[in-house]
Amino acid sequence: MTLFWRIFSLNAAVLLVATAGLLLGPVTVSTNFVLTEALVLGSGLIAMLVANAALLRFGLAPLARVTRTMATVDLLRPGTRLQVTGRAGIAELISTFNAMLDRLEAERATSAGRALSAQEAERRRVAQELHDEIGQTLTAVLLELKRVADKAPDPVRDELRQVQETTRNSLDEIRRIARRLRPGVLEELGLASALRALTSEFSTAGLAVRKQLAPDLPDIHVDVELVLYRVAQEGLTNVARHSGARNAELELRRDGDAVELFIRDDGRGIGGAADGAGLRGMRERALLVGATLTVGPGPQGGTQVHLRVTSPGRAV
Repeated sequence: MTLFWRIFSLNAAVLLVATAGLLLGPVTVSTNFVLTEALVLGSGLIAMLVANAALLRFGLAPLARVTRTMATVDLLRPGTRLQVTGRAGIAELISTFNAMLDRLEAERATSAGRALSAQEAERRRVAQELHDEIGQTLTAVLLELKRVADKAPDPVRDELRQVQETTRNSLDEIRRIARRLRPGVLEELGLASALRALTSEFSTAGLAVRKQLAPDLPDIHVDVELVLYRVAQEGLTNVARHSGARNAELELRRDGDAVELFIRDDGRGIGGAADGAGLRGMRERALLVGATLTVGPGPQGGTQVHLRVTSPGRAV
């Protein structure tokens, strides 16, 4: 029986009982009704309303679970499904809702994959232009400054040396930005070398980063390597910018056929803060490779980011 007919039957039953009570019972209504008649009819009406409310609440209770799930579901945290219970109508609604979540999560993962692929391509293009255009131009400026400084008188030479040093610092900064946009060491030397270079970069920025990289990692697809690297990069960036931590730890280890990445710090912790753009980006990247990402308090305080990839050899 569908939801409509169940509710209709319940209401019809209440009305039939009330009608039978009026026909067969001693209750009558005078042309000028008296107080006792009004009390009897009022009591009957209240009883009908209470019975209707109880029956409707019982019949529609599964819809409350659907409503709560719809209000709290997050496509970046997949896997939330309702248990299919109830009779015809309610069970069909819950099954349709679960199927809708499956479809939305698949579409979200597909669209996020396209967007992140386009983002990586744009990063490579910008990094290449920084290296080829601006980097070469500044290198030429440095050589010209050196040539002019060698021939200039002493007072001017000192000023030219300062300009030369400023230009050299700018060139180093551009190269650093290009490396962050396009991790060439990841493509050339692999994930372990890229993570070592990444931790060294943050260590020189004033944050003490300790690394633990397991030597027995399974074969990891290049797309999965990129996700692991980007999550580590974003995690350490968040530690340096927001945590107030002095020490951090990056651990990459094997757990059976899975690969796990941990980023821990001794900072103030994440508390109840909402996910920012960085955390949402990490969750989207985790979805691309079927990984699970959890962010919460660390074992020794601070914050811990945990990424687990169950199929590291699978392409995105």
